[in-house]
Amino acid sequence: MTMTADPQPTFGSGGAEPYARALRREGRLQLVRSPGTARQGSRSAADALDADALDADAFDVARWSRGADAADLSTILDASSVLDIGCGPARMVRAAVDRGLGALGVDVSVTAVAMAVDAGLPVVAGSVFDALPGEGTWDVALLLDGNIGIGGDPTALVARASSVVAPSGSVVVETAADPAADVAYDAQVVDEQGRASATFPWAEVGREALGRHAAAAGLRVSQTWSVGRRTFCRLVRAS
Repeated sequence: MTMTADPQPTFGSGGAEPYARALRREGRLQLVRSPGTARQGSRSAADALDADALDADAFDVARWSRGADAADLSTILDASSVLDIGCGPARMVRAAVDRGLGALGVDVSVTAVAMAVDAGLPVVAGSVFDALPGEGTWDVALLLDGNIGIGGDPTALVARASSVVAPSGSVVVETAADPAADVAYDAQVVDEQGRASATFPWAEVGREALGRHAAAAGLRVSQTWSVGRRTFCRLVRAS
């Protein structure tokens, strides 16, 4: 597949940036919000401003390189084929393949894609907004590990994810811990040595707010469940 050029930096883009280095060393990253860039969703302006003051969110990259856990597996229990959007090192692709499912991962990180391909997993380099193999045929599209934030526009993202699944398919979204979270902002990824990525748009969406983004995209929440501290919602076409 030919990868189109991203109009702006994205989480994980660039082979020498902190995400790529953390993947190779299984380090930790911080997602740091740029002050003054919070753009409210359904929250009040005061809430959006408060989001700027929150501590940086930590990502344990090692978890993405381990096998899928019980929470992960709950997202593909009834699937026949799986498209993992922002797949990283492709633990969900591996889990799907191990269960005999059709599977594909897509990620903008050339390092993550190379790691997955070296492991023999079906992964392509690119953005979910590029043309993708099997569009309109996938049973489930996954947006896990905070990937509802991709591009900083959750409504556009779930609409695009819905377009790649079959008419009877679904989009499974892992939501933020705060059920009411609904904020977009500019951010950087910073590693343990203080090296920072370029600034990129991101978003956080809780389960309550996700329903509003889904409705704006012609979708509805058909199922919500939690495993441990993680919460997931299944989106299907509204009609």
